[in-house]
Amino acid sequence: MAQVLATPGVYIEEKSAFPSSVVAVATAVPAFVGYTEKALRGNKSIINVPTRITSLGEYHQYFGGAPKVTFEVAEDEKEQFSLTVNSATKYNLYNNLRLFFANGGSTCYIVSVGNYTGGVKAGELNDEENEGGIKTLLKEPEPTMLVIPDAVLLEKADCYSLQQAMLQHCGLDMRSRVAILDVYDGDKPRTMAEDDVINQFREGVGNNFLQWGAAYYPWLNTTIVSADDVNFTNVSNADGLAGLLTKEVDEMLKNEEIKEKRAELIKAEIALLSNADADVVTLHQTLSAVSPLYKAIMGDIRNSLNVLPPSVGMAGVISMVDNSVGVFQSPANVSVGSVVKPSVNITNTIQEDLNLPLNGKAVNAIRSFPGKGVLVWGARTLDGNSMDWRYLSVRRTVIMIEQSLKAATEAYVFKPNVVNTWVTVKGMMTNFLTDQWKKGALAGSSPEDAFSVDVGLGVTMTPTDILDGIMHISVKLAVVRPAEFIVITIQQQMQKS
Repeated sequence: MAQVLATPGVYIEEKSAFPSSVVAVATAVPAFVGYTEKALRGNKSIINVPTRITSLGEYHQYFGGAPKVTFEVAEDEKEQFSLTVNSATKYNLYNNLRLFFANGGSTCYIVSVGNYTGGVKAGELNDEENEGGIKTLLKEPEPTMLVIPDAVLLEKADCYSLQQAMLQHCGLDMRSRVAILDVYDGDKPRTMAEDDVINQFREGVGNNFLQWGAAYYPWLNTTIVSADDVNFTNVSNADGLAGLLTKEVDEMLKNEEIKEKRAELIKAEIALLSNADADVVTLHQTLSAVSPLYKAIMGDIRNSLNVLPPSVGMAGVISMVDNSVGVFQSPANVSVGSVVKPSVNITNTIQEDLNLPLNGKAVNAIRSFPGKGVLVWGARTLDGNSMDWRYLSVRRTVIMIEQSLKAATEAYVFKPNVVNTWVTVKGMMTNFLTDQWKKGALAGSSPEDAFSVDVGLGVTMTPTDILDGIMHISVKLAVVRPAEFIVITIQQQMQKS
């Protein structure tokens, strides 16, 4: 604004020497939708309120801790015992979130749709009527990934419907984020038959918005749940557990492995399982020390709780790669932390169909390699037949560039649609894309080979466009792509000397 020169004196005018700049938007910000122990900020409920957190401690403050998953133990003819999980007590979000932070995750959004009562319901995870669940994220521009680990706890048809809704949310409603999906029953091996888990997933996920999603298989055997997290309160039928342990003591006494007096002492401890006033920690430690069967049951419960779908952990891996290298780096050939092994061993032959199916719906493999550990061994979206969008890193890089340019260009809405504005906008975008080229996001020996920005009358616009208030900007990109297949050709040659 020009100063009014009325009073004699010295006046200072400052002029901007540099044009506005484009700031790259955040890329490593997943949003998790699921069930929590509580959802309170102070005394205010934050059910169905997207909440930004940066640590597990912050999660505990607002959303509480782990669910108490219970199992029914029974005698088994072939094995000593069998365990059946009470599905109404199982919720995946909390332990999966621990896997997220263990793999380099940081900033994320939590959408709590309810507490640990009543089981998982599709209508709460995607509540279209009350604008809850996924719908709450329509007003949040920051998240770049959508993950719902509780989806696989639904009935199969409901799970696939929810996953289709996730893809639609990302590809139609927002177009600024991708969905990370789990394979239903992904802890089971492939059969290549009609009931094959991968074939059913490909049929169930539909054919729309595939470039906006990626899936991972199999589920993971993790170390997230420790031995201290499990005790006899995870068994719903205390009488059944007491009966099995008593039978074990009788067998040990019969085989003269213990004396009668010791057997009586152990049975006295077992009887405390039905006592609500018993000290849980002390009784658990005592039974673990004196009963091999009790220790085995607790071990199996822990192993069951440690089998987790990979989507949230993969969000952590993707976040770690984004923060350490960049969004243009494929989140593959990367170790997965806090994982003992995949629940299914995948060979090269099995992965061929996962990676290159005829319908293009690629599922990224998580594999165990001798001497290397557990690695992510796939980098594709579900749209594997698309030359443009088959790679997850390409899809996410373009999203980042699109959203960054969009946010910066909003400052020029209602500016004069003239040459000066065009030059400023072009320079701003060119500087940003040059910086991305230097970082390695764009391919080419020079910026001119890596991208182009065009704007102007007779270039991208007609006089009618200007009369209609439209500024057309054309941006072309050469996004880097991963070297998915490396072929080394070796042949012998004649001796030359």
